[in-house]
Amino acid sequence: MNPIVFPFQQATRPHFAEFVFYEGFFNPQEVDKIRNLWSSENEVDATLSGGVKETDEQLRKTKLTFIPDSPENIWVYQKLGQLGIQCNIERYGYDLLGFHHHLQLARYGEGDFFDWHLDFGAGEISHRKLSISVQLSDPEEYEGGDLQFMINKNYYNAPVKKGTVIVFPSFIMHRVTPITKGIRQSIVGWLAGPPYR
Repeated sequence: MNPIVFPFQQATRPHFAEFVFYEGFFNPQEVDKIRNLWSSENEVDATLSGGVKETDEQLRKTKLTFIPDSPENIWVYQKLGQLGIQCNIERYGYDLLGFHHHLQLARYGEGDFFDWHLDFGAGEISHRKLSISVQLSDPEEYEGGDLQFMINKNYYNAPVKKGTVIVFPSFIMHRVTPITKGIRQSIVGWLAGPPYR
């Protein structure tokens, strides 16, 4: 007996995109203010998300510090949160509740990279819906370090203009290619909500 398939009768998302970018979302003064939040005293080696918190330099090698949601920094959270909500309304329609963990300030030096991965998975990262990346470095400051997305069997580079924000569903495969010269800085964050159902 063949199963009966009923029409879903649900609204579709005709404007879905594997990634969306907003060039110049942060102006140069805002970028400098964010970059100055880097704390060498509080930097840590990046770990793998979900389950045991451990490093794996075969998959990811970079330094992180975290942006506290303090009164002097809350503007970063508010600005990115508002953009993420608007992007979600226009493109995705996910249930969102807020940021998943503090925003990460990432610094990729020579030889640093993050190989192909998803931001979404089992356990604590199962709540992630939208990933956000902010380009804080001028492309002349480094070589390599491309944020790339794997879509089917093709990969695409994200824009690298300083101040650009890239938003994408957390289940999209992506990577940061190895830095061959200089330093690349970025913000990484996730908007989260109830598990998919």
